Amino acid sequence: MGQEAESNNQSIEPVPVEPAKSRTDWGKGAPKSEVERFLRGPQPRGFELDRATRIFWELLKGFRALHFVGPCVTVFGSARFTEDQPYYQLARKVGSCIAAAGFTVMTGGGPGIMEAANRGAKDADGYSVGCNIELEHEQRPNPYLDRWITFRHFSIRKMMLVKYSYAFIALPGGFGTLDEIFELATLIQTHKALDMPLVLMGKEYWQPLLDFLRDRLLAAKTIDSVDIDRILVIDCPNEAVDTITKIVMSRFGLTYGPRFKPRWWLGE
Repeated sequence: MGQEAESNNQSIEPVPVEPAKSRTDWGKGAPKSEVERFLRGPQPRGFELDRATRIFWELLKGFRALHFVGPCVTVFGSARFTEDQPYYQLARKVGSCIAAAGFTVMTGGGPGIMEAANRGAKDADGYSVGCNIELEHEQRPNPYLDRWITFRHFSIRKMMLVKYSYAFIALPGGFGTLDEIFELATLIQTHKALDMPLVLMGKEYWQPLLDFLRDRLLAAKTIDSVDIDRILVIDCPNEAVDTITKIVMSRFGLTYGPRFKPRWWLGE
């Protein structure tokens, strides 16, 4: 009993708690890139100023490279599909139809669906451009591009894909494709961008997502029915491009007028 009482009266030493680490301390070792370091949180002021300057020049480089590519239709989709798969062939046909309608085909510039759409544009003697992204495992521009530019920041790349396009076609893809679809839907919903056509191709692939939007988001009133109705689901390439053409011609007054001409004294 005495030993038990003595034990119960002993004070309990508090367990030391380490202070919370800032995001600059996350991860093991040094960041793999300047972009990763930039996104870890506050950095020395000189580093932040340098990154801001680099971002500005990346924006400017994108503006200069894409200013003369003409009205575009952007095609989204996975980089992982190969030539022997149906979605690759569907994207190739889509690219041909877009080019035949007089639009420039714009993609993320990489392999898979992106390559297929650019390839289809070349099949129809159309113009094909790509906004490539610099990744840890290098994503090289596909061989069917007339013009391309490589970005370091996804945010700037996505901005360029939207800025120069009048319509968007999304084939099956992963996180990147979903990110592009929902950012575009948000821009249109909040009137930050024009009400541009957004077409999903591959109804069987996208149907569970559409069901989720209606059964969860719409049912919870976190979106309106018009937000879903803006998304068109069309599996026929010719029908998709015909629909896009009619919408952009009537809604935005797009014509087949002359393109802007580069000026040498602006470095164009």
